[in-house]
Amino acid sequence: MKKLVAYFVVVVLILFAGCVWAQDTIRIGANLEMTGAVAAYGQMIWEGINLVREIVGDEVLGKKVELVLVDNKSDKVESANAATRLIDKDKVVAMIGPAISGSMLAVGPICEEKQVPVISATATNPLVTQGKKFVFRACFLDPYQAAAAAVFARNDLKAETAAILSDIAQDYCVALGNFFKEEFEKRGGKIVVEQNCKTGDQDFSAQLTTIINANPDILYVPNYYTEIALISRQARDLGFEGIILSADGADAPELFEVGGDAVEGLYHTAIWDATKGLNEVGQKYIDLYKEKYGKDPNMFGALGADAYLILIDAIKRAGSTDPVAIRDAMEDTADLDVVTGKVTIENGDALKPVVVRKVEGGKFNFVKTVAVE
Repeated sequence: MKKLVAYFVVVVLILFAGCVWAQDTIRIGANLEMTGAVAAYGQMIWEGINLVREIVGDEVLGKKVELVLVDNKSDKVESANAATRLIDKDKVVAMIGPAISGSMLAVGPICEEKQVPVISATATNPLVTQGKKFVFRACFLDPYQAAAAAVFARNDLKAETAAILSDIAQDYCVALGNFFKEEFEKRGGKIVVEQNCKTGDQDFSAQLTTIINANPDILYVPNYYTEIALISRQARDLGFEGIILSADGADAPELFEVGGDAVEGLYHTAIWDATKGLNEVGQKYIDLYKEKYGKDPNMFGALGADAYLILIDAIKRAGSTDPVAIRDAMEDTADLDVVTGKVTIENGDALKPVVVRKVEGGKFNFVKTVAVE
């Protein structure tokens, strides 16, 4: 009998300790692409989240923030499964990720139904947040980014004609291509040819031959880094001498590893440049990143840090770990200092400027900031 009583006492103590631990911990999910086609994005975002935690700490409201990472394998179904697991099993109060728009579109309805806020560092498709209350982003939208690219192409590159080669397997790529076309033609340019590819393609010679025969001033490739690099290599090998213009999907070290000299001179739109307009937290982030990794920080990591800072700030202002209260505070975010500058949230979307950078000497160099009017 004494042994039985002792056993129950131990069980009660364990359960009590578990409750105390849970009460002293705030769980935030990280639903990220750690493997798969765009693993570089998820890995950079995860790196950025953890780096900024070293700067601002890992406590809020007197409780320790615990990150729960699930690899969504760069897949829409896996992303949806990860969201369900994080909310139902791991009991997170909010979630960061996925990185890409297609996967966020799969996750958004789940977070809406379960009323748990989710913020993507880098998903730019307008549909990600459209009509949703619990879905946010730390980056600009595709229409604005693509419009900025078209403005830059017409005003700065003096392009009269353009070709588009976009990945039809990715919502992000299709949207950017469509929005670029709309703005480019609106501003008097002409799209001479449109071609498609799919994630994982290795041979783009047929599409590029059609494009080269159309003789465009620029080639717009609003895709992810692997396809951009391979397209650039094959375009140059086939004799294309025009300008190649891309979007924020180009911002990964693998672009240079795969593309080599072929990506020299490539322009791309980005949300941030680590050399311009830095605030205190941005400078600390850059200094710590260079100290730890011996290289310049990337945009995806910086936006991952932004997403974390937006969440932590919202929890502080909400004064609560209730997901609905956190959501309300996130929507009220205004002029918050994050790594990439200041951010205001409006209808789930981050209001931020667009930067244009150019590949020179195997790295991205700041060109200018573009405003769309």
